[in-house]
Amino acid sequence: MAWHSFLLLATAILAVVCSAVSGCSPSDRAALLAFRKALSEPYLGLFNSWTGSNCCLDWYGISCDATTGRVTDITCRGESEDPIFEKAGRSGYMTGKLSEAICGIDTLTTLVVADWKDIAGEIPTCVTALPSLRILDLIGNKLSGEIPADVGKLSRLTVLNLADNALSGKIPASITQLGSLKHLDLSNNQLCGEIPEDFGNLGMLSRMLLSRNQLTGKIPVSVSKIYRLADLDLSANRLSGSVPFELGTMPVLSTLNLDSNSLEGLIPSSLLSNGGMGILNLSRNGFEGSIPDVFGSHSYFMALDLSFNNLKGRVPSSLASAKFIGHLDLSHNHLCGSIPLGAPFDHLEASSFTSNDCLCGNPLKTC
Repeated sequence: MAWHSFLLLATAILAVVCSAVSGCSPSDRAALLAFRKALSEPYLGLFNSWTGSNCCLDWYGISCDATTGRVTDITCRGESEDPIFEKAGRSGYMTGKLSEAICGIDTLTTLVVADWKDIAGEIPTCVTALPSLRILDLIGNKLSGEIPADVGKLSRLTVLNLADNALSGKIPASITQLGSLKHLDLSNNQLCGEIPEDFGNLGMLSRMLLSRNQLTGKIPVSVSKIYRLADLDLSANRLSGSVPFELGTMPVLSTLNLDSNSLEGLIPSSLLSNGGMGILNLSRNGFEGSIPDVFGSHSYFMALDLSFNNLKGRVPSSLASAKFIGHLDLSHNHLCGSIPLGAPFDHLEASSFTSNDCLCGNPLKTC
């Protein structure tokens, strides 16, 4: 009798679960079909699976909540190791635009439409009203217009990747309200204006990539307050002024790219004495003065590039005591004197030191 009751209960539970996931929400399905209609993917047939009433079952790139049947993830990448791409022997290509209909799926946690090369138009402003969105990845398209001004409303967002598009305008001030953000990539767009002064409010950020834009003004000192920041790339912009000394005191920062700007003044000694700094590129700026002589056995640089500046004086003797220097470029400055002897210099070629005023010693001519 007990076994019979158990079977009845199990059957009832199974019936409830099956009824919940027997088909996705009709409104979600309609939104997905409208989203698809605004796009054209001519080569791989990825959207051919978007048929039938249940969008939670075998629709390419779609994931749903198993309990509610609501769509939670849209993940469509044009660069993928998916067998569909390998079989076709090509990467993805898609035209069209991002339909506002996608905002009707208010349960979305992930929206990835990345690396399709030719999806154009603007980012629908309504995406900022998706309350559960955690990942917004639209890298590698031709999206234009401005980043939605209310992007700061996405309080749960952890990844914002809009790189490799044609976005313009300023970085929205509200972006500094994204307290959960861990990865920010806005590189290779046409963004202008200054970096918001209160960027330091992004306390969870580990990667901040803003390179290859048209950003102006100074590097905000508040960036140094982002305790978890490990990778900061502001290269190939129009930034000016000096580099905040505080950047060199950041405990986790290991990669700092500030090359190809209009930065000036002295190189902060903190950047070179920080034992955690592994990649430092300050090339193609207007730095002056001497290179701080603050290296030591704690120094471990996979790449150190100070080329194309106005640096004077000698190559620091303390560089010879560094634990490791993988790539060193001090070329195109006004350095003088003999190059120090030591293990970090043994593998370097003349190109690391060329186009200075009067450097000599191995690997250049003898003094």
